[in-house]
Amino acid sequence: MVLRTYDTCKDVNAIVVDDDRDVLDVFLELLKINGINVIGSGANGKDAVELYQKFHPDIIFMDAVMPMYDGFYGLERIMQYDPNARVVLVTGSVNTDSKIDNCLAKAILEKPIDMTKIMDVVQKLCVH
Repeated sequence: MVLRTYDTCKDVNAIVVDDDRDVLDVFLELLKINGINVIGSGANGKDAVELYQKFHPDIIFMDAVMPMYDGFYGLERIMQYDPNARVVLVTGSVNTDSKIDNCLAKAILEKPIDMTKIMDVVQKLCVH
């Protein structure tokens, strides 16, 4: 697979949160290859809130479905903390969850991860 480079994204700081370690590792690697500064990662919505408050990233990618503290938990609390937060929910199925339709995420991406779509979202949300 040939990846485009996104030079304008090199100053973008991101956090990635997913309970599946393999998915998380792939996501982190793809972001780094494409010039995104990954400044933190976590495994649940509670981690997402703590990491957001600590690092104030430009964008946070978060799995919607995780045990104990899911992505909706993280999204709700991050948006209470910072209504301008750029939270992108990543989900296995957009069509089956009414929570997705009504959430405050700035974007929703479906798994499997499509790097072009991810970078398009980064460009749209973070590059001025």
